[in-house]
Amino acid sequence: MKNQEIMQKDLKFNWHPCTQMKDHEFLPIIPIKKGKGVWLEDFEGNRYIDAISSWWVNILGHSNEYINKKIKEQLETLEHVIFAGFTHEGAIRLSERLCNLTGFDKVFYADNGSSAVEVAIKMAFHYWKNKGEVRELFLSLKNSYHGETIGALSVGDVGLYKDTYKEILIKNITIPIPENQSEEEAIRALREAEKIFEKHHKKISSLIIEPLVQCAGYMKMHSPSFVKGLRELCDKYNILMIADEIAVGFGRTGTMFACEQAGIKPDFMCLSKGLTGGYLPLSVVLTTDKIYMAFYCDYEELKAFLHSHSYTANPLGIAAANAVLNIFENGKWKMENGKWVLSMDNGKWKMDNEGLSVLEFNKKTSKYIWDNIQKFKNLPNVKEIRQTGMITAIEMIDYPWQERKGLKVYEYGLKNGVLLRPLGNVIYFMPPYVIQYDEIDKMIDVAYEGIKKIEN
Repeated sequence: MKNQEIMQKDLKFNWHPCTQMKDHEFLPIIPIKKGKGVWLEDFEGNRYIDAISSWWVNILGHSNEYINKKIKEQLETLEHVIFAGFTHEGAIRLSERLCNLTGFDKVFYADNGSSAVEVAIKMAFHYWKNKGEVRELFLSLKNSYHGETIGALSVGDVGLYKDTYKEILIKNITIPIPENQSEEEAIRALREAEKIFEKHHKKISSLIIEPLVQCAGYMKMHSPSFVKGLRELCDKYNILMIADEIAVGFGRTGTMFACEQAGIKPDFMCLSKGLTGGYLPLSVVLTTDKIYMAFYCDYEELKAFLHSHSYTANPLGIAAANAVLNIFENGKWKMENGKWVLSMDNGKWKMDNEGLSVLEFNKKTSKYIWDNIQKFKNLPNVKEIRQTGMITAIEMIDYPWQERKGLKVYEYGLKNGVLLRPLGNVIYFMPPYVIQYDEIDKMIDVAYEGIKKIEN
């Protein structure tokens, strides 16, 4: 089959996410046949660098041989089992590892990022109710995004997604954010935030934040000290804190989890996306024994947390997640024949001390990207470049949104072999960690030429 034939059949039956479908009257939808590493290939052999990790999920490359192997092994023994009253070895192992990595005590499984946020905000509200308090308000950051289910939309602040549904959302208050990553801006925003904490704290069940980077919020970035200051305010005013690390967890910001850079531990941490390396939908909410014990009682007290999903702790997703953690723990990047290779030995990661870990290699990669995007500063239609770990953003000047300049860069990227899906006037790079330097060069050059072209 050819691309055009598949596209026509797709548009006859499929309604795609986050898309005005009428756009596809002029914008081709790309049918992908296979993927390998950072590359996606369509049915006519055209290849595209996945510069956005397929919505930020694919951290270790498409068709990763090791993850493939572990999912196949799991498939031979158990594909799924109810997780109420039953358990399985993979889930026990993954939960233990996540708790050891983060310092949390308990893991609650869900299916995707939005579901994890729903769990966390319900659990926070329910915690206070079990304690005899009804705290119906939530706090979140201006410009925040936490997903598109009703509860997650309620605690977000991107009008493009939220405004249509304002009549059916739960109660939320937004607090100021820093304008940039400076300490001065962090202090200013925290001072303003404390006024809101002081006024409403007795009615607030939790504050939810995206630490360090507001990804869907046009890749705005703030300092670790802002995150630390928010934790201190939550402690001062007795408010629970939820860290939404769905997009920024598993090495995206330079550390395994963004909260590490602030030296804080929230009351809840939501993880998804990179958790399974982009293979299968799975999310978790990590929390503490303090929270857990507020629900632990005799059945007749009716305090149990009765949130559930049919595919809770699905063994195939769990197998992918354990494989991802294996790679973080034991994978080693080495230079072989002029290229960086994540070394393997007969399908098993080498257990030696040679080479660079995934996080160490990411630091080299992010520096290479940063060094090579400095040329964007010379473009008259670029306002700012910024970076946190493996997240890099190029913000163009404030073109009217109706002109859809970002879409023009997207179209240019596709024509030149790079998937660049913009956020308004912001072009960003969040590639799989396995990207090579020559692939980075192509990614950057295509974005540069695409931005330069729309100004001419």
